Amino acid sequence: MKNWMKPLSTLLLVLCPLATTGVLRAQAPALQDVEQLRTLAARYVEAQLQSQSVIAKLHVETGALDARLRLPACEAPAAFLPPGARLGPRTTVGLRCVAPAWSVYVPVTVESELPVLVLRQPAARGSALTAADVDTQTRRVPGFATQYLTNVESLAGRHLKADAPPGTALTAELLVGDILIRRGQRVTLVATTGGFEVRAQGEAIADASASGRVRVQNLSSLKVVEGQAESSNLVRVGP
Repeated sequence: MKNWMKPLSTLLLVLCPLATTGVLRAQAPALQDVEQLRTLAARYVEAQLQSQSVIAKLHVETGALDARLRLPACEAPAAFLPPGARLGPRTTVGLRCVAPAWSVYVPVTVESELPVLVLRQPAARGSALTAADVDTQTRRVPGFATQYLTNVESLAGRHLKADAPPGTALTAELLVGDILIRRGQRVTLVATTGGFEVRAQGEAIADASASGRVRVQNLSSLKVVEGQAESSNLVRVGP
C-alpha cells in the first residue's frame, strides 16, 4: 500500500506548483497598451487643431514612452494638456486614469503641409518684400498653418525684422509692421463723443505701426492719452 501511494504523492508534488503558478498568472493584473496611449495623445492634438486641416495637411507624431513602463490597464484613459501648457510645434500631452489612478506624459510633434511663401534670394533686415521676392511652394513645416504666410497681399505694410537666407518659409514672426508714426512726431488726436468729433494736436511719445496702439501727449492740456494709429498723422482715441 505504501509503495502504491509513493508515485501518487510524487505526482501531486509535481502538479501542485504548476497549478499554483497558473492561479497566480490568472490573478495578475492586465497591463495598459502603451501604443494605445500614443494613439490617444495624437488624436487629442488632431481634434484640438481640427480647423487647421481645412487649409493644411497635419502630421502629428508622438514620441516613444519608456519601454519599462508598466501601467495597470485602464478602461477609459483621458488626454489633457498639463496646467500652463499650450499647443505648439512641440507639445507634451498628459494621459490619466481615474481607476486605477495613474498619469503619464507623451511628447507630441506637429507639422503642417501647405503652400507657403518662400524667399527666392537672401533678404536683409528691414527689407520690404514684394511678389518679386517670393515663390509659393508646398512645404512640410514645423508648427501650425496659421503661423505661415500664404499670399503676397500679407506682405504689404511689413518688413523683415532679421536677415533671412534664400528658401526661408515666411512666418508672421519674421515680419513686423512698418512704422507709421514716429516718436516726437506731431499728430492729430481724434475722439468721438455724443455724436461729435473732437480734434486736438498732440505729440507721439513712441513709435507705432499701422493699427498699433500709441501714447500721445495732448499739446493743449499736456495730458497723455493712448489711441490707435489710423494713418501717418492721425491717432484715434477711445473705443
